[in-house]
Amino acid sequence: MSVIPTDDPRLTAMGLLAEVYAGLAARMQPVLQAAGLSDIDFETLIRLARSPRESLRMSDLAAQTGLSTSGVTRVVDRLEREGLVARVACATDRRASYATLTPLGGERLEAVLPLHLKDIEQSFTGLLGADELDRFLQTLRTIRDVVRPCATAGAVEDACPGPP
Repeated sequence: MSVIPTDDPRLTAMGLLAEVYAGLAARMQPVLQAAGLSDIDFETLIRLARSPRESLRMSDLAAQTGLSTSGVTRVVDRLEREGLVARVACATDRRASYATLTPLGGERLEAVLPLHLKDIEQSFTGLLGADELDRFLQTLRTIRDVVRPCATAGAVEDACPGPP
């Protein structure tokens, strides 16, 4: 009979990470749903809001969110129909288009962020001291940079000036 190493701390780390993510996602749902946003809608809007000119190339947005090109197109199409995002052609590269946060999209974020941040504080970051949080963020960035190296695509200004 072979011994399966079920007590391996690597399995524990993955299990805890999955449990924490699922628990946090469930706690965040009511606030996002009340604002008429899905998880991916919120992620898309917040990534645009935190990007230069509140805009990202569609390919960079796909890389940041982990969605396929067609997946991010569907999300942006839906957000565009709601007036939260606008699609803008790149003035210097006809192949590229940008998703840009609209004023209405910014207003939706402004409305949901205070409650969302309160949830984050109560269920996550507020449970850690300042030094613990700094170390935790650095650890997450180290892991993220290995498993999702494109997660910051377009986060800095690039050669294409993007939308006006």
